[in-house]
Order: sequence, then C-alpha cells, then structure tokens
Amino acid sequence: MKLANNSSLSDIFIIQLSPAIEMTDEQFFALCQLNQDYHFERSAKGELIIMSPTGSETGNRNFKLAQQLANWTDKNGTGIGFDSSTGFKLPNGADRSPDAAWIKWLPT
Repeated sequence: MKLANNSSLSDIFIIQLSPAIEMTDEQFFALCQLNQDYHFERSAKGELIIMSPTGSETGNRNFKLAQQLANWTDKNGTGIGFDSSTGFKLPNGADRSPDAAWIKWLPT
C-alpha cells in the first residue's frame, strides 16, 4: 500500500490499494459508515481518496451552492438534486460524492 499526498492541500490523501487490496462496493460502503468524520471517494483506478471535513468558509460556500441548485431544481422540475452526502457510481467505476449534483429525471 502506498500513501501519497498528491494535492497542495494537506487534508486530501490518496491511498493506492490495488493490486494488494481489491475493495468491493459493500466494503467501501462499510468503510464510509465506520468513519463518518471523513469523506471517502474512489478513483476509477481503485485509489482510495480521503478528505477531512471542510472549514467554515468552504462549508458556507457549498451550502449556498446547494441552496441555489435546490431552488433551481424545484423551479425547473426536469430533474432531481442531491447534497454532498450522496455517493455516485460513475460509468468508469469511480465512486464520487460532489458538493451538489443534479440529474435529469426521465419519466418512466
């Protein structure tokens, strides 16, 4: 396992797991549930990305962004919005949790 800090921010760490450890989706979810003080994501290469909570300025900025997105989503009516606690499995295999997200909702 290799621990690397590839960011200019000291609170973001990337851990190379593969090929030593292959984490299933269930194991990744369990890890997130056991360590709720941290924000975890996985890259398409299986890297574990660990981020500590944001500070007050960033948290406020994210809150305002999510609020604006929620207001627009309610008015627009063509999709649904999500907050920063939502995880998404991307087509390339990555697991990401953006600050705010919107997905077009297609009626079935």
